[in-house]
Amino acid sequence: MEMTFSLLPRKPVLVFTGTSVMGVNPENGKFCSHVWDSIKNNEYFSTEALMDLIKQLRIYKTPGLETPKYQIHKRTATYEVRKYSPFVIVETQSDKLAGNTGFNDVAGYIFGKNSRVEKIRMTTLVFTQAFDLEMSKVSIQTVLPSEKYINSLPDPNKENVSIRSVEGGFAAVLKFSGKPTEDIVSEKEKLLRSSVLSGGLKPKDGCLLARYNL
Repeated sequence: MEMTFSLLPRKPVLVFTGTSVMGVNPENGKFCSHVWDSIKNNEYFSTEALMDLIKQLRIYKTPGLETPKYQIHKRTATYEVRKYSPFVIVETQSDKLAGNTGFNDVAGYIFGKNSRVEKIRMTTLVFTQAFDLEMSKVSIQTVLPSEKYINSLPDPNKENVSIRSVEGGFAAVLKFSGKPTEDIVSEKEKLLRSSVLSGGLKPKDGCLLARYNL
């Protein structure tokens, strides 16, 4: 369920997932409970439910740029399950998940270092992706605008830079702020993986770090 909080000028969208069941007190006919995935105490107007609502009203300073489209299918206290639409990325090899090696090469492609010297509109996010649990292979990626199709894009000037279509699909996401050091990213990855497993889902090997800035 999505609700627009119209009392604030920026009109944030609140997301609540779970079973659409409302408990009613038979003595007074008033609602007495609800069921949300993101909280444990589902009493009507519980303190935990109020804090969950306030958490969603927080202001996150993010750039006003296009980002991959997704729908939230489940939101728990720890993570979200999102379904992403397909998108296109430009990528190259990087050294570690929390690093930025290779960013200048993929950013250069957008700024005109390509076969047509074409400047491409900036988007967000910057991804670093590990393809196995050992994080032995990592790539750094930027997302290309949604109006760009892979067969209409100019070729990269550098051999180590490539363009790839991402099919989209389901992803479990844990949000956090601050500088993502390698230790912090590893800790968050382990927390997300254990939470997803506890929720009955089977995550694939590897992980992906999404950042608004480097």
